[in-house]
Amino acid sequence: MAESHDLSKKVGAFKSYTARCIIDFFKEKDASNILRQLNFFKKQHKTDRPYQFWQEGSHPQQIQSEEMMVQKIEYIHNNPIMRGYVAEPQHWRNSSASNYAGTGGLIEVTTEWS
Repeated sequence: MAESHDLSKKVGAFKSYTARCIIDFFKEKDASNILRQLNFFKKQHKTDRPYQFWQEGSHPQQIQSEEMMVQKIEYIHNNPIMRGYVAEPQHWRNSSASNYAGTGGLIEVTTEWS
């Protein structure tokens, strides 16, 4: 969960920082195939950078109820299943689904937020 008076600006800063770190990592590992894809799918009007990691835009929404929070978490947890990557949400290594299932995950996640 993120909170800020100017959430769009904070999300933009986060996306910029993480994209730079990840692209630098790919360069360091000589992952030229991935870098070619990030260049190929870059929006044509983005002339200030050779790669685009994140999808354009961010539309932060205020979570207004526990029901809305559960819906967002379930959507995120089910994305790897919808893409055919895993059969169960907990099988996706980088997901917080394991935390919510009570088996722990890669990082500590707050699962009690109400």
